[in-house]
Amino acid sequence: METNERRHSAEQTMRALVQRSDGGPEDLFLTTDQPRPAPGPGEYLIRVGAAGVNFADVMQARGTYGGGPRAPYVAGFEAAGEIVGIGPAVEDPLPVGSHVVGAGPGAFAEYMTMPAAEVLPVPSGRDDAEALGLVLNWATALAALKPLGDIEPGDTVLVHAAAGGVGQAAVRLARHYGARVIATASPAKHDTVRALGADEVVDGGRPDLAAEIVRLTGGVDLVLESVGRDTFEVSLAVTRPFIGRIVVFGAASGDASVTTHELVFTHQVQVKGLHIGALAAAVPSTYRSLLTEIEALIARGVYPPGTPQVRPLAEGPAVLRDLEARRTSGKHALDPWS
Repeated sequence: METNERRHSAEQTMRALVQRSDGGPEDLFLTTDQPRPAPGPGEYLIRVGAAGVNFADVMQARGTYGGGPRAPYVAGFEAAGEIVGIGPAVEDPLPVGSHVVGAGPGAFAEYMTMPAAEVLPVPSGRDDAEALGLVLNWATALAALKPLGDIEPGDTVLVHAAAGGVGQAAVRLARHYGARVIATASPAKHDTVRALGADEVVDGGRPDLAAEIVRLTGGVDLVLESVGRDTFEVSLAVTRPFIGRIVVFGAASGDASVTTHELVFTHQVQVKGLHIGALAAAVPSTYRSLLTEIEALIARGVYPPGTPQVRPLAEGPAVLRDLEARRTSGKHALDPWS
């Protein structure tokens, strides 16, 4: 009886990375007895195969992510894995055993829940890790370029932090939609970004960055801004007056600001904010159209399988520290079973 009780208890717990305070990745710890979640209405229970690491995880760890969870909590929010349970009120559920990719609370764990309406099947022939980024990185890049950025063939698009997960997707997509792409990245990452199709790659840390971009372009039509304080003034300075757009979806270097006076008299540009989770909640039809277009991009070979660097779950704090220090390139993921 005692053995059965211990086995039942083990089945109700799991390994997970728990953020214990707003102290950053240094206060993110592995636990082996975290209660396993149960799917609520409209949710799937997922056995996580691979969990995506994003800069938003760093912001959550620092307590600077708007609307983020309050410590202590199981960290992470992006994953791909197998459906092992279905909550009530799920319309047309996928079968148990299906592999899906999506977002939800507590992805840095062996099990998590996801809203069923916002998942996509893992594309045929790909494993869970290769599907990461589909509903976050690629959806964010696509939303920034199309419904918000109004990209047109022949536009000049500036992509900051182009070696990151969203940046790499944005370079590929902007080229696909017929734009000329100017990208910023640290010098060690230039070859990676050029291989994605960027027409010009510039060191994002050079002091004359704005002047160099204007020299190369004469002014850009669309800026994808995720860096914040270190590049926002540059973005304002290089965007074409009145017709130019800046889509802001992050602030990795800290917050930046622009005044109404500047928008009227100095920088007459269109500034738009993007949070892909908020977009999915506020305008679900637009979000679903993004996912539908991504499925078409997969079918046409524009969206290749991802190649994330997969690390064991226990190394999650180190991965977040590297991401915060900008020592990473491309997509990173955690394997909760290793």
